[in-house]
Amino acid sequence: MNLRLLFPLFDPTVKDWSLTARLMRWLTFLWLAIGMFVLFSASYYHGEVEKKDGLFYFNRQLVAIVISLFIFNAIVHSPLRKPLKVSHWILLGILVLLLLTVLTGMGQNTMGATRWIAIGPVQIQPSELIKPFLVLQGAKLFGRWEQYPTKVRVTWLVVFAIVLLAILKQPNLSTTSLCGIGLWSIAFAAGLPLRYLTGTAIGGGMVAGMSLMMHSYQRSRMLSFLNPWLDERGDGFQLVQSLLAIGSGGLSGRGFGLSNQKLDYLPIQDTDFIFSVFAEEFGLLGSLLLLVLVMSYATLGLLIARRAHHPVHRLIAVGATTFIVLQSLFNIGVAAGTLPTTGLPLPMFSYGGSSMVASLIQSALLIRVARESAEAKVIKIRG
Repeated sequence: MNLRLLFPLFDPTVKDWSLTARLMRWLTFLWLAIGMFVLFSASYYHGEVEKKDGLFYFNRQLVAIVISLFIFNAIVHSPLRKPLKVSHWILLGILVLLLLTVLTGMGQNTMGATRWIAIGPVQIQPSELIKPFLVLQGAKLFGRWEQYPTKVRVTWLVVFAIVLLAILKQPNLSTTSLCGIGLWSIAFAAGLPLRYLTGTAIGGGMVAGMSLMMHSYQRSRMLSFLNPWLDERGDGFQLVQSLLAIGSGGLSGRGFGLSNQKLDYLPIQDTDFIFSVFAEEFGLLGSLLLLVLVMSYATLGLLIARRAHHPVHRLIAVGATTFIVLQSLFNIGVAAGTLPTTGLPLPMFSYGGSSMVASLIQSALLIRVARESAEAKVIKIRG
């Protein structure tokens, strides 16, 4: 084995990849690099106060990135049939962890939500790790829908429903919605009958409504974002501080590392509201450039999907693009006050190893789809 393949930034095979695969690779690394600079700034004060080490969160994130990049490189150099072959087993394994988190008391409660479980010294968030495997299994199921007997279809639809209900149980309405929309998008791209898609969308909306009725804090968040200043020290506190950070950035920002709101004014500034720190330090211009980056990723991801020759590969690209881009827009929308306050990390920006692993696996899947599509085209021309 060529040891240089263990270091994705210096992969000698990249020159032989298709243009779309190379562009997605460098776009991913650019996003990741910007995210690390922002996390350094957003987490330093937090680490200094809580851990007596300003680099505590940054260093832990570096470890997560190294692990994620090894997985990333393994995927971009492996045929898609390999992850597709084991995706159902991994998904079921993570589902077991998810159920243990919410049903057995093994999960760790933080800020009223039980989303983490400890595996030895490591805390993982199953609802984040399961995302790329929902993409793989969703693409496999919906891409071969007509080939599977009814029993197999129903079984996997039930499994997907259990995943969504387990995430909702945490409670985590935002991640449930994201995963539901992601699976729905894959089914839509696969061309499933409209009556199935419409019925699923209505059912999902009803479940979300029931969750809002059962959890008063979710209702409060849903209402408070409309005018957070009515309760600026209560339900509207997070959003008010986020808007103050974004507004303080002005046109060009205060400058890297100079955010005031991250100094214990803005809650969870290195995870859910890391965009607010970014906007304060880099201003409107920086925020617009970040949106251009996200939209470029979306455009390139959909282009990869369009060029895919295999229907399952096409759906993998659709699903991975939907999850990454939609989660990014949700996070930015929450910080900017255009969506109700929820708990979704910003991919490749927010602190969290599980989110980092999931994001880089999805990017690797997109690159692998692009590579195999180009290789299939060359074989077809030669044939």
